[in-house]
Amino acid sequence: MTQGKLSLANKATSDPSSGQAFVAPAPPTYEEATADASAPCYNDVEMLTEFTWDDHNIRRVFIRKVYTILMTQLLVTVAIVALFTFCDPVRDYIQTNPGWYWASYAVFFVTYLILSCCSAPRRQFPWNLILLAIFTLSLSYMTGMLSSYYNTKSVVMCLGIAAAVCLIVTIFSFQTKFDVTSCQGVLFIFCIVMFVSGLVLAIVLPFQYVPWLDAIYAILGAILFTMFLAFDTQLLMGNKRYTMSPEEYVFATLSIYLDIVYIFSFFLQIFGTKQE
Repeated sequence: MTQGKLSLANKATSDPSSGQAFVAPAPPTYEEATADASAPCYNDVEMLTEFTWDDHNIRRVFIRKVYTILMTQLLVTVAIVALFTFCDPVRDYIQTNPGWYWASYAVFFVTYLILSCCSAPRRQFPWNLILLAIFTLSLSYMTGMLSSYYNTKSVVMCLGIAAAVCLIVTIFSFQTKFDVTSCQGVLFIFCIVMFVSGLVLAIVLPFQYVPWLDAIYAILGAILFTMFLAFDTQLLMGNKRYTMSPEEYVFATLSIYLDIVYIFSFFLQIFGTKQE
């Protein structure tokens, strides 16, 4: 509207044929002058503040989602371990049918590769949760079958020890200023040592040359996955050198759940008493 008034005034003053004197147009009103103007600067500041707040809020929602799914996984695993340990008919069935163990191991391995190496199924809802549920059931079956060979009291004791250790490591990872995510080289070397030790153990243990190697390997494994639990927890937090994207909540849950299950399994090898 303002541009129309100005163009009309210019035409009128530039027309020499008309003998009438034209009065200069009235200045535009405040509403007309600000109709096409950009938003005030404080809106940009509010958007910046809102973006920063949303970034922290997204991280909190991400952590809450991961631990909600993780608690569900752990409850399922504990229920299956309790069923396989305390129910004698179920325990006898799974021990006399080891084929189910190898089938669950194959399912575990395939779903783990899919969720770890393929970003599309890992981020696509609901397939990511379906794959995660299959992964949880397969690993829970393997853990329950392993627990069925141990005394019920030792299984309960190792569950308590693993829960206490995981809780302490999680609180430490949230509170400490030490950046565990910068220790990738140490974890990689530790993994190589565990891999070589596992190969040696697979060759030596059946011949009963060094019986205490199994306990040493279990202790090293418990230490390694305790370090991995701290590493994955700080990746989840997002305030260290390396962080995890909020879109990767399935991968974060998978990593922490796998660490906890392995910690329990190694504690079971260390402190557990096998049934006679």
